Amino acid sequence: MNKHQTSVTILRKVEDSGLACAMKSGSLPVLATPQMIAWMEEASCLCLHLQENQTSVGIYMNVCHNAPSPKGADIRIEAELKSEKGRILDFEVNAWMGEICIGKGTHQRAIVDTNKFLAKIATKS
Repeated sequence: MNKHQTSVTILRKVEDSGLACAMKSGSLPVLATPQMIAWMEEASCLCLHLQENQTSVGIYMNVCHNAPSPKGADIRIEAELKSEKGRILDFEVNAWMGEICIGKGTHQRAIVDTNKFLAKIATKS
């Protein structure tokens, strides 16, 4: 059985590539929701201590993006492992700009065998 961290916090800065206008998820120069979500997944992955032949894949994300963040803003992303049922892990995720919660939600990941997963994908191409 894997022993996972219960929580991880990462710090990121809003850059040009993560703006809504750059990611085509909107037209404004503010943090794009897909970028915020990617950071939430990154923080969740960092909680995991997996065996050499394992990886995790995101299978569910439910978030609210409640406040805009301009280019250059410092963002704190938190992921907390709430439960583990077999190979399914549930996380609570939050994103903060200073004291303002800009996004929050839940995220679920599945632990998979890397080789089996890649072999399954190879048959679909």
